[in-house]
Amino acid sequence: MATLTLMANETVRAGYNRIFEREFFPLMDAVYTFAYRLTGDATQADDLVQEVYLKAWRFANRYEEGTNAKAWLFKICRHAFINEYRSKKSRPYKVDYEDIVVYHNEDDPVSPRYFGLHEEMGNKLIGDEVTLALNALSPAFRTVVLLDLEDFTYEEIAAILEIPIGTVRSRLHRARNVLADKLREYAEAHG
Repeated sequence: MATLTLMANETVRAGYNRIFEREFFPLMDAVYTFAYRLTGDATQADDLVQEVYLKAWRFANRYEEGTNAKAWLFKICRHAFINEYRSKKSRPYKVDYEDIVVYHNEDDPVSPRYFGLHEEMGNKLIGDEVTLALNALSPAFRTVVLLDLEDFTYEEIAAILEIPIGTVRSRLHRARNVLADKLREYAEAHG
């Protein structure tokens, strides 16, 4: 009996390895980019990607091979981000003592470096204005825009966010209008 269980576990593990190598690992950069856009921080994005892949391994039996792996991983990423956000919200804000010491010991204290979308997409292909406009969107609007930028269909976005397609269209329309308003002056100044 123990031998059969061990053989079954090895077969399952081999199936998981195949799924990860063929479908999940090639999407790691896309998952990281999505995580970075959600968190705005490289370290938090790394942690989020790690959590996504751990959960993907844990629940790989729920994934159907050959379906949209990217949508499945993005859905896990979104849920993990929301769970982390909720847990942080309930915890008191903590300040790292080292940050305070470094800040006060410098002659010219500088705010921490801001990492925007333009660095992630390759040496200033888009300006800070676009990055700031995207980051200024509400989380619901920003998430829909980011998924749209990843070339997901409305149906896939609806499935990832677990909302109706009409809501996806509405949020995307509103987000585009907000971005247009925020970027109108910038667009006019740059042709």
